Amino acid sequence: MDLEKRHLKTIDWTIILILAGLGVFSYLGISGSAAGVDKAHQQVLWYVIGFIVLGVTLLFDYRLFHNMAYVLYALGLILLIGVFQTKPINNTTSWYDLGPVLFQPSEPMKLFTIITVARFLSRRANDPDRFYYFYKLIPVMALVGVPLLLILVQPDLGTAMVYTGMLATMLIVGGIRMKHVLYMGGLVGSFFAAMTLLYQYKQDIFFKIIKPYQWDRILFWMNPDLEPMGRGFQLKQALIAIGSGQLFGKGIATPTQASFGWVPVGESDFIFTVIAEKLGFVGAGLLMILFFVLIYRMIRIAMEAKDPFGSYVVAGVVGMLTFQIFENIGMTIQLMPITGIPLPFISYGGSSLITNFLIIGVVLNIGMRKDKLRFD
Repeated sequence: MDLEKRHLKTIDWTIILILAGLGVFSYLGISGSAAGVDKAHQQVLWYVIGFIVLGVTLLFDYRLFHNMAYVLYALGLILLIGVFQTKPINNTTSWYDLGPVLFQPSEPMKLFTIITVARFLSRRANDPDRFYYFYKLIPVMALVGVPLLLILVQPDLGTAMVYTGMLATMLIVGGIRMKHVLYMGGLVGSFFAAMTLLYQYKQDIFFKIIKPYQWDRILFWMNPDLEPMGRGFQLKQALIAIGSGQLFGKGIATPTQASFGWVPVGESDFIFTVIAEKLGFVGAGLLMILFFVLIYRMIRIAMEAKDPFGSYVVAGVVGMLTFQIFENIGMTIQLMPITGIPLPFISYGGSSLITNFLIIGVVLNIGMRKDKLRFD
């Protein structure tokens, strides 16, 4: 432990206050859903534990994570592989059933992957040719690709997509060349073109790659009116609930579609819908402002970090959280297809919330120790 008084003076207390504000929104959203106040009270407990985890994280120099990067990465891979020996929950093998709680190893693996990629990139930060040739990107893509593929097999497409957001921001900060961005864009485009051809002519192969329920999400995202009381029900009800909130919402204590269960999974995946219905455009807008300020403050920490490792770590965190926020809110307003990505710090769940607090703890740790070593 090397926490000193000078470090306490440099903590970004704005981020701490934002987390507290997000906790209020989380409680209001969960208690206003069909899950009720019991789960909201459980979320408060997770928040308390989360702040404790954050505080403990600040006690140690973040360079400790640099030194342990590959050990943590290997541990994360072992947990991801081991989860396939568990019983499926909701048709996915993504969880360890630990009795009173469920543990999702893909959540801490986000941090382990960010730290490992950051270490790899920082060791090459002074090499002007580190990304000059496309093949030099392969080790970075492999570090992200291995856990991504393991998560896809679970199958958990939403969480796997988050890893692409992490990779993108870290490569941008690392100085990836534009032509290499075009190469990767071409590879992604070729994949979608191939999948389109398979759907047109070889649907038996297509549905071995894309699960039928995943295809339904895309199909009914584009047109929920195909089955407004069936597979398009979730999105249709979300749009109705958000619209009914209007400017100031229906109020915290007023019974709503969400509280009566018309909005499925209102405490988790669709919690933004509950908040928008209860608090209206003003409340939902305030929530988005808090997220915006949080991202902005982290970008400042990345820019002021004392070494490349710290900058890369925060860049990965920014990419991760930005993608999750955009995807979760976007799917409730038909901007993005429906996935199981939770809204950070808002959706109910211990694994995701504790991991996010740990990640923010690392970010604050980097910000606290931004001053370079000086010899007087």
